[in-house]
Amino acid sequence: MSQASRIAHAVDVLRRGGVIAYPTEAVWGLGCDPDNDAALTRLLRLKQRDPVKGVILIAGSIAQFAPWLEGLPLELHAPLAASWPGPNTWLVPDNGRSHGLVRGGHASVALRVSAHPLVSALCDAFGGPIVSTSANKASEPPAMNADQVRSIFGDELDAIVEGELGGLERPSTIRDLVTGQLMRP
Repeated sequence: MSQASRIAHAVDVLRRGGVIAYPTEAVWGLGCDPDNDAALTRLLRLKQRDPVKGVILIAGSIAQFAPWLEGLPLELHAPLAASWPGPNTWLVPDNGRSHGLVRGGHASVALRVSAHPLVSALCDAFGGPIVSTSANKASEPPAMNADQVRSIFGDELDAIVEGELGGLERPSTIRDLVTGQLMRP
């Protein structure tokens, strides 16, 4: 199956409310439609993740985050533009656009424009951001390849998008956009 076919299948799964696994810059991720309540609930259950923690949204371009950035002061756009695409996740004040399970117990939403070509192609084909959270059970190490994803989740996922990691040794940094505080180095 070609990469284009794998991506098309994954997008179909996402649109039907499924949960997928895919490689990111540093680890394998789990994803779903960030506006689908049932998909978000299922993803969190599969991970055994506390819903209060929230999840990251990834996109293929800054333009895909336009609804989440609406109303953000212009001076706060500069750090985003300077660091994306790349392994930089920003905690952006929520303007009311984010689903409660994406935001978790926070007043912000975690956003990243990925530099990984497969992730970017996936978001472009989906037409916007998708959820990105490490492919693991809570407090366990993240999967580093598709075989580990299968070992962790068995047949509980709706699709696994085969591909290679992006070559980074650690997940993205997480920084608060308003304060500049580094939350995860």
